[in-house]
Formats: sequence, C-alpha cells, structure tokens
Amino acid sequence: MNCMLQGSKSCCHLGCERAFAHTRFRTAFSRSTFGVAVRPNRSSSVKKRHLVCRIASTSEASTSVSASPPTYGPTQKGLPQSQVWELDFCSRPLLDERGKKRWELLICSPDREFEYSAYFPNNKINSTQLKAALINLLQQAGAEKPRRCRFFRGQMQTIISRSLTDLDIAPVPSRRCFTLISWLQERLENLYKKDPGYSDKAASLFTLDLQSPQELPDNLRGEQWNFVQLPLSALQEELKQVKQREVFGDTFDLETAGAAGLPPDALIPGVAVFSKRAVPLAAWTSGFELAALVADTDRACVILETGVNQRWRYGSYRRNPETNAEARQWEDAKKLVKGLHFLALQKDEEAEQCAGVWLLQDRESPSI
Repeated sequence: MNCMLQGSKSCCHLGCERAFAHTRFRTAFSRSTFGVAVRPNRSSSVKKRHLVCRIASTSEASTSVSASPPTYGPTQKGLPQSQVWELDFCSRPLLDERGKKRWELLICSPDREFEYSAYFPNNKINSTQLKAALINLLQQAGAEKPRRCRFFRGQMQTIISRSLTDLDIAPVPSRRCFTLISWLQERLENLYKKDPGYSDKAASLFTLDLQSPQELPDNLRGEQWNFVQLPLSALQEELKQVKQREVFGDTFDLETAGAAGLPPDALIPGVAVFSKRAVPLAAWTSGFELAALVADTDRACVILETGVNQRWRYGSYRRNPETNAEARQWEDAKKLVKGLHFLALQKDEEAEQCAGVWLLQDRESPSI
C-alpha cells in the first residue's frame, strides 16, 4: 500500500502537531478532504497498491432470524470449533413466572457457524453457574475449546473472566464483538419482543463508560500519520493478507457487521501511520483490541479506542478552521459507509506492503 504525500513540506508526528500534505491528485470523493487511488505496477510481477493522501481546503464533490415460539431451554447451531468466541451474559427484557428478569448466555463464532443460547434464572448468576454451562457445551463430541473469548460488557468482566480463566480460555474485553452485537439486535426484534414475557420496563440499557484519553505508550508511537481513504475492494485486497497471516491486523465479515450492501467502489476512510519500525509497531499494536478511531476536534487529535472503554491520544494536529473541517469531514465519511474505517501501518509512503491493517467500525452500542 503506497501512500504518496506529494509536495509535503513537513511531517506529522504521533503525539505532536500534524502538518498537512498537499497533492494535485484529483478524486471524485465529495464528502472528505482526502483521496485514494489504487494502481498496479505494470512493469513488475508484484502488484503495488497506492494509498494517496490528499488535503484540500474545501469540500469536494442482515442476516435475519425467523420468529419462533418461546423456548427457554438451551438452543444451538453447529459445534463450537472456532478459535475465537464472542460471548454475552446479561439480563434480558423478559420476565419469568415469578416476575423476575430472565438472564441469557449467548455465544457465537465470528462467522456465526456456531451459535448457542441458554436462559438462567436471576438467582443463579455467578461464575460457577457460567463455568458449568461452558463445560457442558465443550463436552459435546467434536467440540473444540477456543483460545480466546471476546465480551463487551465491562460490568460482567469479573464473572466472565473468572469462568473463562478456570477453563484456560483467555478472556478478552473487547468492542470487536461485531457478530454478537448484530445477533443480539436481531433477537431483540425477532424473539424477545414477541415473547409473552417481554417488558420494556425490564430492559437493562447498555452503557459504555469511556475513559478520558491517556497518553499513548512509547511502543505504539509512529513517526507520521495522515487521513486517507481506499475503495472497499482495494481495502479487502489488503485485508486478505491479514486473513492469511502475512501481516498483522484484524478484520471481520461485513455481512455480520451489517455492512454487506456497500458497493466495491465505496470509499472507506482510514488513518495511515508511517514508521521505520513499522513491523514491531504493528506487533505491539496487535496486542490491543482496536475498537475505533475518532477525530476529536475539541482536543485537535485522533483518539484510538481499544478494549471496552480505553482511549488513547493517537495523533495530534494544528488546530485551525481548515484542519477541524477536515476532521469533521473524515467523521462524516465514516457515517456514509456504516461506520467502517481502518488503520494502516507501513514503513513509509512508498512501501509496497503494509506491516499491519485493522478494519474498524463505529456503530451504535446495543440497546439492551
């Protein structure tokens, strides 16, 4: 991925002020102040992907589930064989015969080949009961224990982490539960609301208590950064290397994240970071559960959100009307593509390959 900062007069460092690159490159992108081109190198057998950063002074031109009768026994699709699970354990807006909230355990693989659900009475909500349910699940013939299990509810971290740790499964607090959150919203509309025990008053609203931004650790600092964009098809080509474990990074299925309808030429906004130590930088970055990048015009910087509620000052820029407008336009660009965006790490602007690529998504928190 080759990012050419043509005519740049100074660099833009992570942790200090950002100076802007200028280029005469034209783009049809009409809602942001950056552009991208993808051009193969015809003279070489190696395909180069060019990520062209552009700064301008003005703007330019699910899967559903069918309704079913209420059932309060465990239900399952497929066998647990994925190396990664997504898990939720929380009360639902359903009342039992005693008028008490029902709790539910949901587990799925990122590709939804495996799904599991089981209800719990509210007097059996502890790590012992959760661990017993997981043991029963894994005792099935053909079941395989995952290496890691993501969950997004910080308030349930103690119970979930204790149960998973006892089973030698790494607990991972993370907002990258894209599949699980989509499935949960489906169940709310197609199952819970049609249940005779459903009650709006029993709903427990999910709250995300984000921390104040912290200073970025030194081992995560790059040397330059810029707002960029890539057509979806080109970004997916980059992400193939992530799936093949040729580079660091993480991705997810667009369908399970509610973004399957985007056309291949949809322009996906991102942030490109350049560093001479791109590979170790990507390795350190991969140790974090990247959730989203946010352009914060109040602080004149880009915020990296990780885990469930961690936030880091990832890059700063000189505050003026033009740079603030660009930051707002970058945020608007995410809204046009269902919150999709990305982080790319590479050695320099001319590098043929990224050291790391992360597909990210801004999305609303689950309503329950």
